[in-house]
Amino acid sequence: MTWLHDRIWPYESQMTEDNSYISTLLCGVELIHSGVTCFAEAGGQHVAGMARAVESLGIRGCLAQSVMDAGEGLPVSWTRQTAKSCIQIQEELYKNLHNTADGRIKVWFGVRQIMNATDDLLLLTKEFADKLNTGIHMHVAEIPYENEYVASTRAVNQGTVTYLENIGLLGENLLAAHSVWINNAEVKLLSKAGVKVSHCPAAAMRMLGFAPIKEMLDVGICVSLGTDGAPSNNRMSIVDEMYLASLINKGREVYNKGNTDPTALPAETILKMATIDGAKAVLWDKEIGSLEVGKKADLVVINPHLWTTIPLHDPITSLVYSMRTENVDSLMCNGQWIMRNRKILTVNEEEILSTSRKVAREILTKAKIEIPKRMNIL
Repeated sequence: MTWLHDRIWPYESQMTEDNSYISTLLCGVELIHSGVTCFAEAGGQHVAGMARAVESLGIRGCLAQSVMDAGEGLPVSWTRQTAKSCIQIQEELYKNLHNTADGRIKVWFGVRQIMNATDDLLLLTKEFADKLNTGIHMHVAEIPYENEYVASTRAVNQGTVTYLENIGLLGENLLAAHSVWINNAEVKLLSKAGVKVSHCPAAAMRMLGFAPIKEMLDVGICVSLGTDGAPSNNRMSIVDEMYLASLINKGREVYNKGNTDPTALPAETILKMATIDGAKAVLWDKEIGSLEVGKKADLVVINPHLWTTIPLHDPITSLVYSMRTENVDSLMCNGQWIMRNRKILTVNEEEILSTSRKVAREILTKAKIEIPKRMNIL
């Protein structure tokens, strides 16, 4: 909470639509280099800026406004929204941006987290997302305090997942990011409702904890892979997340059971989480997520002849355990080459890097965030 209130929100609240455009371009460059053709964004304050960037980059994005109608520590510069105004903002975004950029942009409804949402907002979000047949992106059960907050403010002895089930928010169009602090009963609730989960192993290890991923997979929950945002990871590489997910969840089995289980989350499962289950998580699996006749031409070309993957005995295990971003040679989205021979074709990468450095300095100054002099090399 200190990180969120004292660092992230002060910085985020100073970002303009143009800043969000540059930020999304910068993140998109890293995503492309790690072989990502489609991503789900949990939400910023300037979806229009993000959409401009997605259109320029040439990849796919499920974009959501990060709405909040409650909570402590919100920056003074943020106008306090009502549940109704939060929904109106998102309805307008859906009307203007959904299915734009040749169908590569989807607009979802976003809820920052339960600590920043009244029940009115949660229920209206579910109602309108269902009506518009789109998704809901929400951070769920990230930290122990969240469950404590629900129990104390909702006057129920329940955690986040149980409470969301009781009010009817759980459903097949909910993408629950993180889902770390949940018990076995709540795992079953997610499975029964068809909720999708985004597992972000790097961010989880940095601040959150061990998510019960094996238990989720054992009961048929669709678990995809994510990076979380750059502030809580510092990397946007799905290649790194595949490697971390494979190791962390094996290590969790050792810690919990006292014996090694090398079969926990095998390479085949990790690759599935990064591809077809990622497509299912963003409700797009009928068109993308696998190479099949009739689906969109989204593909990644991997060069296996580098020091990272030689010798190559098993392609799947090499993709998960050995591959680096250097192996990602080319990327196609919607039948168009986005990167060839590691050169991005849709945007000027050097210009984005240069502009990002300048904009980052400006935002730090506006947010009055000081960084150690030894690190002040922007």
